[in-house]
Amino acid sequence: MEATKLIEFDLKQTLIRLVTHIFGDGLDIRWVDCYFPFTHPSYEMEINFHGEWLEVLGCGVMEQQLVNSAGAQDRIGWAFGLGLERLAMILYDIPDIRLFWSEDERFLKQFRVSDINQKVKFQPLSKYPAVINDISFWLPSENYTENDFYDLVRTVGGDLVEKVDLIDKFEHPKTHKTSHCYRITYRHMERTLSQREVRHIHQAVQEAAVQLLGVEGRF
Repeated sequence: MEATKLIEFDLKQTLIRLVTHIFGDGLDIRWVDCYFPFTHPSYEMEINFHGEWLEVLGCGVMEQQLVNSAGAQDRIGWAFGLGLERLAMILYDIPDIRLFWSEDERFLKQFRVSDINQKVKFQPLSKYPAVINDISFWLPSENYTENDFYDLVRTVGGDLVEKVDLIDKFEHPKTHKTSHCYRITYRHMERTLSQREVRHIHQAVQEAAVQLLGVEGRF
C-alpha cells in the first residue's frame, strides 16, 4: 500500500508538469476517481480551461499481475493515455475533430511553422465557395523569384487570397523565354464572392506583376 501511494504521487506530479507545460502555469487541476481495466487506483485529470472543466487524460497505477507478465516482477509502474486531437482542439479552439483527417490545405497550412514554439491561432474555414482565376506571364530574364510573386498576390489580395499554386511552366523552343501559370484561389470567410469583384482584384494583381516584377503578361 505504501509503494502504491508513492507511485501515485509520482504519477500525479509528472502529469501535472506535463499539462502545465502544454497549457501554461496557474491551471486549476482536479483528479476524479474512475475505472480502467488494467490500472488500480485509476483517475481522470480535469483542468479548468476558459472557465470550463475539461477531462484531458486518464491514468492509474498498473495492476501488478500485468507488470509481472511482462517479466518485471521487481518493478511497479503507472500508465496514462491522452487524446492528442482533443488537446489540440482545446488549445487551438478547433471545433470539429474531423478536420484532423482532412486534406484541406486551408486547415493544414495553418500549422506549418518554422519554429515549434510559434504561437498558432486557428482560423475557421469558410463554408462559402471559392472563386478560382489563373494568371500566366513570361518571366523577366533575371531577378525573378516565385516567392516575390506570392508576396505580391498576398499584398494585393489580402485575406481574400486562400492560396496560390504554380500549375504550369513552359519554355518557348525558339526564344527560350519561360512562362509560368499560377492558379489563385479567392474565398471570403463570411460571404460568397462574385466573379465580378474578384476580377477587379485579379486585374490589380496582373498590373502589379507587370509594374513591380517586370513580367510580360499573357492575360
